[in-house]
Amino acid sequence: MARSIAIALKENWKQTWNSQIQRAQIIIGSVLMMAISLMLPSFFNLIQKRDGILLNDWVLAAIQPHNVSWAIFTIIWGVGLYGLWRAIEKPTIYITYIWSLVFVTVLRVLSISLIALDPPRGLVTLSDPLTGIFYGESNITKDLFFSGHTSILYLAYLCVERKNDKVIMLIATLIVACLLLVQHVHYTVDVVAAFIVVYPVNKLVKYLVA
Repeated sequence: MARSIAIALKENWKQTWNSQIQRAQIIIGSVLMMAISLMLPSFFNLIQKRDGILLNDWVLAAIQPHNVSWAIFTIIWGVGLYGLWRAIEKPTIYITYIWSLVFVTVLRVLSISLIALDPPRGLVTLSDPLTGIFYGESNITKDLFFSGHTSILYLAYLCVERKNDKVIMLIATLIVACLLLVQHVHYTVDVVAAFIVVYPVNKLVKYLVA
């Protein structure tokens, strides 16, 4: 069984890699995302120093803040590993995800640059050593509009193809979206906007890479 799976995976990647267009999509998309990731710590440290607007969020006002970092990151990294396995099984999923992530990240940098917000009242800082890859050593709390955590999970939901996978990814996305509000890490509008922005971006990418 394991041998047949390995053979199928090898054949899928061989077929994808033999396509000049798909090979270029994998290489260029991966390089772009790595380059953007290397620049993000400097960007986040810069926006952390500026003053922003404090929003009056009636949803957050009704929620007592709690530290649910462990639950948020258990779900995020669990979904990440699960999605990675699906992408290994089918390289076109990786292509769609990485290019969608490139565009979403660029849009997020632009929106954060243009919309300066101060953290919500009652914010409880997220704790996850792995996010240092993107945030550097500083405690970043002003990367607000729109939610990156919600975006990456919703992208996973949009990119996977099996019905059961989609159900798992959607449930995970909605749970994390709610937990971000419980921890007062984001305003409600940050979380809602992530869904609104990510969906058309993913549709566009699927059209372009098809």
